[in-house]
Amino acid sequence: MDFDDLIVERPPTAGAPADRPDRHFYEGAVMLAYAMHLFRTEPVREVRIHPDGQHAQQIDFPGWLEKRGFRRIATARSAFAGTFEDADGRRIVIHPQSGLSDVTAEANGVTIEAECKGGTIETRHPGRLSKLDKGLCEIVGRLMMRAPGTRQVAVMPATEVTRRVGRKLAPRCAASGIRIALVGDRGEVEDVEA
Repeated sequence: MDFDDLIVERPPTAGAPADRPDRHFYEGAVMLAYAMHLFRTEPVREVRIHPDGQHAQQIDFPGWLEKRGFRRIATARSAFAGTFEDADGRRIVIHPQSGLSDVTAEANGVTIEAECKGGTIETRHPGRLSKLDKGLCEIVGRLMMRAPGTRQVAVMPATEVTRRVGRKLAPRCAASGIRIALVGDRGEVEDVEA
């Protein structure tokens, strides 16, 4: 699948040329792209996404899913939450609940747990780009605190920064059972190999 609406453009950083907007790959969009990746690459019928209210302010979860042929079959307390199903019977459950991994699914009896982080992927402000490496280190640390027994994946936007940091972290992550996946701006996912 090729998604053209994962990236949001915002006015450029102060002092930057007006014709170069900042490009943001919000965490909710990373979650959605990774959920769709699991449908393409794993024998899963249901993926659960656990966003919070801030994610729902940045990304229209129901609208995005409906554009991809998922219709709401069950509602929840939050307007953006519920169960969505496509014509093939695949389901995405949007359930805001803290303490759970951002994206979870079952594949061949193994639970997949993905922690996701988004961020500014193109800007003239170097401080914003440095948050990407901190974000990757943060979600790897979060996954290290989880009990073993699941397939754990750290998911970030694909940028030069996250590729560089991901290559450095990959051997140690692999030894701990953690994989690193990077999502491109059109939804393509690349695994960072150890």
